[in-house]
Amino acid sequence: MTPRSFFLTAAAAAFMAGAVAAGPALAEAESQDPIKITLHDWTGQFITSKIMGEVLKKAGYNVEYVQADYLAQFAGLKTGDLTLAMEIWATTGQEALDEGVASGKVENLGETGMVAKEEWWYPAYMKEKCPGLPNWEALKDEACAEAFSIPETAPKGRYLGGPVTWGGFDEERVEALDLPFEVVHAGTDAALFAELESAYQRQAPIMLWIYSPHWAPAKYEGEWVEFPAYAPECYADPAWGINPDMAYDCGKPTGPIWKAGWVGIKDKWPGAYSAIKAFNISSDEMNKMVGEVDLDGKEVDAVVADWVAANEARWQEWIK
Repeated sequence: MTPRSFFLTAAAAAFMAGAVAAGPALAEAESQDPIKITLHDWTGQFITSKIMGEVLKKAGYNVEYVQADYLAQFAGLKTGDLTLAMEIWATTGQEALDEGVASGKVENLGETGMVAKEEWWYPAYMKEKCPGLPNWEALKDEACAEAFSIPETAPKGRYLGGPVTWGGFDEERVEALDLPFEVVHAGTDAALFAELESAYQRQAPIMLWIYSPHWAPAKYEGEWVEFPAYAPECYADPAWGINPDMAYDCGKPTGPIWKAGWVGIKDKWPGAYSAIKAFNISSDEMNKMVGEVDLDGKEVDAVVADWVAANEARWQEWIK
C-alpha cells in the first residue's frame, strides 16, 4: 500500500457513481444489482479497483464504487453490503482476510499479480548518523534514535507511520523490541509522502513507512530497516522470538496482494466472478501508473482509461 494522494474532482465523482456502459452479453442472464467495489485511501488501490470496475462495465455489469475503511470493510464483505476489495496486502491485511475466509462469508479471490512490501524506511543520508543501519539493533542506540527525533519526540526518535486505518502493529513492534522511538501517524497518504519530500530536500531526519509497489523507493535513495524475519508465530505467540513476553518482535510480512469478496459473488454474478479471478497486473505496471498520477499529475480516471484502451486483448480474455 502513492501519495496515496488524490483529489476528487467533479468528473471523478461522476466516475465513481458507476454509470453502466453498454457491453456484451456476459451479464445479460445475471443480476443487475450493483457490484460494489471498495475504494480506500491510496492511489494504487484506486487504480486496480477502477480497472476491474471498468472492465466489468464493458461486460454489462452494474458497478458502484464505495469508499470504505481498509480493515473495517470486512464487515460489509461478510454481509454482502460490499462486494469486492481489490487490494488486501499480505503485509497488513492477512489476518483480517484469513478471519473473513474462516467465517465462511468472504472468499479469497486470488492474487492480483502484485507483491507487497511495507516496512520502516530511511533516506541514505541518515546512515552517516546511524552507521549500524540497516540492522534494526542500531535503532536501540540512544544517539541513533535521537538523530531521527523531532522537537516533539526528542530524545526519542520519530517513526512516521501511515494512517491508523492501515494497521501494521508499529506501536506493538516498538514496545516488543524496546526501541526508543515514538510512533506518529500521518493523517493521509498524501501527508506521509509530502513529509518525505520535504525532509529529503532539506536532508532532514526522517524514518517512515514506505511500501511497494510504489514510486518512492525508485525516486528516493534509501533503505528498509532489517528487522528480525517475520514468521506467523511472531504475531500469534508471545513466547516466539527475541522478546519471550510479547508478540510483534519482528518485521512485517511480505507476500501477495490479494483480491477478496463476498462469498456470494460466484452464484449471483458468475461471469463477473470469473473475470475477477482472472484479473492480473504486475507491480511494474502499477508503479508506472501510480507515478503518472502522483508525480505527473494525471487524473486516476485518465490513467485507468489509458490502460483499458491499451490492454483490450488482455481484459477481453478476463470476460470471455
